[in-house]
Amino acid sequence: MPEGFNRRLPAIPRLISEISSDDIRVRIMGTVLDVSGNRLVLDDGTGKVTVTFEELPAVAPHQLVRIFGRVIPLDGGVELSGELLQDMTGLDLALHRSLTQA
Repeated sequence: MPEGFNRRLPAIPRLISEISSDDIRVRIMGTVLDVSGNRLVLDDGTGKVTVTFEELPAVAPHQLVRIFGRVIPLDGGVELSGELLQDMTGLDLALHRSLTQA
C-alpha cells in the first residue's frame, strides 16, 4: 500500500441489538422510523438506533435502507455516525435474511 494511505476497517454486518461499544464500523439494514434534521431513527426488528449524518441523504419514514457507519458509544447504548446510506426499497427482506443467515 502506498505510504500515507489509510485503509478503512470493514463494516461488520450487525443486527441493531448486537451492536456493542467494542464495534468500530458496522452495517445495518432496517426501516426508517423518523427523520429530523441530519438524524434518523432506524429499526430492524431487534432494536432501534439513532444515526447522524453530516448531510442526510434523501430518505423518508418507512423506507428500507442499509447504513454503513461508525459506532459512537454512549451511556446506556450506542449511536452511529452514518457514512453511507443505501436505498433498499424493493428488496425482499425475508429472502435476504434467509440467505445471509444460511
